[in-house]
Amino acid sequence: MSAPAPSTPVIVPILGDQLSPHISSLADRSPDDTVILMMEVTEETTYVRHHKAKIAMILSAMRHFAEELRGAGWTVDYVRLDDPANTGTFTGEVARAVERHGARGVQATEPGEWRVRQAMEHWRTDLPVRVRILPDTRFVCPLPDFYEWAAGRKELRMEWFYREMRRKTGLLMDGDKPAGGRWNFDAENRGGPEAGLKPPAPPRFTPDSITGEVLDLVSTRFARHFGSLENFGWPVTRTEAEAARDAFLADRLPRFGKYQDAMVAGQDFLFHAVLSPAINIGLLDPLDLCRRAETEWREGRAPLEAVEGFTRQIIGWREYVRGMYWLEMPALADANGLDAHRPLPDFYWTGDTPMRCLADCVRTTRDNAYAHHIQRLMVLGNFALLAGLRPQDVADWYLVVYADAFEWVELPNVAGMVLHADKGRLASKPYAASGAYIDRMGDYCGKCAFDVKRKTGEGACPFNALYWHFLARNEKKLAGYHRLAQPYATWRRMSDEKRAEYLLSAEAFLRTLDPAKPGWAR
Repeated sequence: MSAPAPSTPVIVPILGDQLSPHISSLADRSPDDTVILMMEVTEETTYVRHHKAKIAMILSAMRHFAEELRGAGWTVDYVRLDDPANTGTFTGEVARAVERHGARGVQATEPGEWRVRQAMEHWRTDLPVRVRILPDTRFVCPLPDFYEWAAGRKELRMEWFYREMRRKTGLLMDGDKPAGGRWNFDAENRGGPEAGLKPPAPPRFTPDSITGEVLDLVSTRFARHFGSLENFGWPVTRTEAEAARDAFLADRLPRFGKYQDAMVAGQDFLFHAVLSPAINIGLLDPLDLCRRAETEWREGRAPLEAVEGFTRQIIGWREYVRGMYWLEMPALADANGLDAHRPLPDFYWTGDTPMRCLADCVRTTRDNAYAHHIQRLMVLGNFALLAGLRPQDVADWYLVVYADAFEWVELPNVAGMVLHADKGRLASKPYAASGAYIDRMGDYCGKCAFDVKRKTGEGACPFNALYWHFLARNEKKLAGYHRLAQPYATWRRMSDEKRAEYLLSAEAFLRTLDPAKPGWAR
């Protein structure tokens, strides 16, 4: 049973991605004079039409975290989505809580997303009490430190930032040198699919009564949203998240590195951690996770290249894109450096395409609210880049469909790494590839309706002609990139007839994506 609510308390709002007991907004608070406010609000579930499983995971995790907090002695004022008095917004619910509890102040941890930060700033002037907004201390690199690192640099490359994070944390360091004598073991982590791969499945968790109630709510209220709830098994408590963590470290980390870029049809998880949703909502501490992975290497249970690749994704890439998000916003949301304007094709929602790689990546996305990073980047993202899809449509799609997608991590990845819409601020080149890359790293092509070896014309893999069409139409913008010198040299050596053949083949395919015209993509 909860303790009586304190009189004239400080209200501490805890958002759905702040489910950490040591969140900064609680660090100097006591249960004696604090009311924690947790809010399920319509605005957050519908500003994009999130995957049903994503909504269910976050709401269930929030309800479980509220019980965890109550068990630790805190007073929690929890506003459910179906509460008739719910205003539907964070601002409205904070204002109601201030009045309801006769609060003397509000103390919050800064949110992860720009639009929520703008709303919080208005609390300072719109609420009749003092509002404190504290830094989110769950990241290795505070934002002021990132801004200082970025200041004056001509190129903001993740590799150099990652080395600074290694030095700062001491992860995989032997004194002042990187373990194994190298910072990066990427060359060892590019294994393609192999026959007979049987990775152990990550644990899936049976819904309890709280999760069951949320699943019923979501299936009714968000019936028209994308995605399935049939396979729902995400960890929604700290105990479940830690069990998922331990299973990854023991069962899949040793081979994670070698196969982290591989794609196998129907194998939705391979050796990936599948922990990013739990990390991003606060159920797991990312630095603790990296230290546990390092222990697996130091005690001989996992190879260095696997642990280095995993560590780089968390203290390197994750921290880097968070810094880039706040450095570049709000302009990043409207970036379109390659002047791409084609609408998102329907098959990103339906999976109805004979391109087997795309169909399988949409299927796992729909079924699991998950696809691993190469499926996201080099199949779904690569197609969007080559076809010239509008960045805002693509970013909204990624934000909708993945359980780990919050704008601070999703938008820099999509606008910067996937679509090069930021003109190279984040990545040193566009991640464009023909069908040969997908064939090398995946097993999709052998049973595809299209022939990956065929370059143009009927039956040819569309990625092949689209690749050269992309380079040709963006030559003025991209020809000066050092990492694209070789493909542009190859393009210029082609005969006029060969170049025309590629362009005509790509344009014929692109016409099938026009929503005003019939075609298999519809």
